[in-house]
Amino acid sequence: QVQLVESGGGLVQAGGSLRLSCAASGRASSTYAMGWFRQAPGKEREFVAAISWNGGITRYADSVKGRFTISRDNAKSTVYLQMDSLKPEDTAVYYCAADAFGAGSTARNRYDSWGQGTQVTVSS
Repeated sequence: QVQLVESGGGLVQAGGSLRLSCAASGRASSTYAMGWFRQAPGKEREFVAAISWNGGITRYADSVKGRFTISRDNAKSTVYLQMDSLKPEDTAVYYCAADAFGAGSTARNRYDSWGQGTQVTVSS
């Protein structure tokens, strides 16, 4: 397993931008596929975006496609989520997750390591 620490959350107005970071530590963390999920109050945790270990494959939820961009810098063991054109419905706790054996799945149960989450609040 790897240890994951998210940062970059905060309060932003609708239409604004934020960039989340997820720093990974542990053996072979650069070989893991990585994902971002989010959970709003009273809702299930949902898939947002995923990226394969080398960045060659990316996947996005339909609700964020064209607005969010996932990327990674393996030299820094960090994954990013650039969020543009934010909407109030993007308000949630955002979690970073690592998948040791996949290529960036949309399924929550494929991920075996999770960060503690970072709050994103978008005001209207």
